[in-house]
Amino acid sequence: MTTIDPVLVEVMGSALSSIVEEMGETLVRAAYSSNIKERRDCTAGLFDAAGHMVAQAEQASPIHLGSLIGVVAAVLERFPAEDIRPGDTFLSNDPYSGGGSHLPDMVLVTPIHVDGRLTAWAANLAHHADFGDRGHAHIYQEGVRIPPVRLARDGEIVEDVFALVLTNCQVPSERRADFRAQLAANRLAVTRYGELAARYGRATMIETAAALLDYTERRTRAVIAEVPDGTYDFTDRFDCPELDEELELRVRVTVAGDELHFDFAGNPGQVRASVNMVWTALYATVYYAVKTLVDPDIPSNAGLHRPIRIDAPSGSIVNCVEPAAVNGRTETCQRVVDLIHGALAPAVPDRVTAAANGANTGVHFSGHDTRTGRYFVYLETIGGGSGARAAKDGLDGVQVHVTNTSNLPVEALESEYPLLVEAYELVADSGGAGRTRGGMGIRRTIRVEEQDVQFWLDTSRQRSRPWGLFGGGPGTSARVELSEGARPLSHGHTILQPGDRVSIITAGAGGYGDPAGRDPSDVERDLREGVISAERAAHDYPDQTPPAR
Repeated sequence: MTTIDPVLVEVMGSALSSIVEEMGETLVRAAYSSNIKERRDCTAGLFDAAGHMVAQAEQASPIHLGSLIGVVAAVLERFPAEDIRPGDTFLSNDPYSGGGSHLPDMVLVTPIHVDGRLTAWAANLAHHADFGDRGHAHIYQEGVRIPPVRLARDGEIVEDVFALVLTNCQVPSERRADFRAQLAANRLAVTRYGELAARYGRATMIETAAALLDYTERRTRAVIAEVPDGTYDFTDRFDCPELDEELELRVRVTVAGDELHFDFAGNPGQVRASVNMVWTALYATVYYAVKTLVDPDIPSNAGLHRPIRIDAPSGSIVNCVEPAAVNGRTETCQRVVDLIHGALAPAVPDRVTAAANGANTGVHFSGHDTRTGRYFVYLETIGGGSGARAAKDGLDGVQVHVTNTSNLPVEALESEYPLLVEAYELVADSGGAGRTRGGMGIRRTIRVEEQDVQFWLDTSRQRSRPWGLFGGGPGTSARVELSEGARPLSHGHTILQPGDRVSIITAGAGGYGDPAGRDPSDVERDLREGVISAERAAHDYPDQTPPAR
């Protein structure tokens, strides 16, 4: 290793970040399905030759790291390095043999050769909203499992593999177009990386990538060292529509010098439902939580991971084994972040947030569209309240923590699916009271226009409320309301008929600090903007509420 100029490391880090951002934008612009082109449910990343992440697109959802961090190792385990050539692209989605975290996240990974030698990997992921009307007792019900397979050879699609995948999809025309968009994004990354290598040389590319990871590690360790040493515990309740009972989730965090240890011993065993997490999902969630507490501006690469140790019992809900179902694993991931923030609140009170809405509320409508004569699958994950912070209110109606997708605009939804949106609004009085208040949840009411439309709901916090911190109040719970005459939900599922309406109301978030400390002008603003009602203001902020006129 030669001595690398720190300025060059910074320049190269920015260049690599630019590549992954351009990859992500290319994928969004070229995609066909609304879940990718509108909701941006995708990500992109660059890895070194051994599979260590060097850069991840900032516009992505952090949980997507869970479908990327294991994929290069899975490819190298199945394919000899000498048989991996320029123009190859590998496809994988299986959490148990392909490094992914749930089946709809299709990962394409492409080797990057410089001077004839494997030097790096370009990878992107897109959530293919295809697998509607599925069960979740075990993973074999959740979709097609794909271990690493070669989708392209010498730049050409391997048609028999492509046909096998598309035959197992419910909307193959969308899948075909979206896969081609993913291939284009990786080809762009290969070109851009090659242009950098032509300018700086292969050795410099390798050395600066290694130096970039070392830099991130140093910054991470420096901030961890500022956290008081000790062991911190936290527990929380977890529910989902698929389970009849609530579960208790827990974490123990040990801070020792410049290292963190996360111990998930004592968590429930894996369940016969979709909310189990494979290890990649758990690791991605913990890495995200650490980044929020350490320094959000630290580069997203594997250097962040080095000071972190994670232990979780094999076969548990946070580290499941085959054949556990995993489609709704993000519901559990969201709560793991809350657990970590709750545990470390006494140590770093100014860096944590109160509990967010605690879910990744997914709604799935699928059925036959008589207008087009084709099957349709509409997927939406609806945001909610984000937790209040030490100095700022929580955000209203947003994706939180490990999710980062956009909403699907009403115009796009109604033009593509036999559905009508009758209400889309923030829910007053849903944020927890506090010196800073919790964010508000969302109400989205959808009317069905076709017969026998399958509806599935993934959510959490229907039985419990997002907790506040340091005297802050809890946010409201989530709920679902069906129109009169609609068939009731059974474990999150029902079949809807024309005219039936579903209202999805997501949870608010917890407040931070004693409500008595809230600035009266903030209470007056909340009243004026309809964030809280007069009754709620009088109850939660009696000393700050202006008298009725």
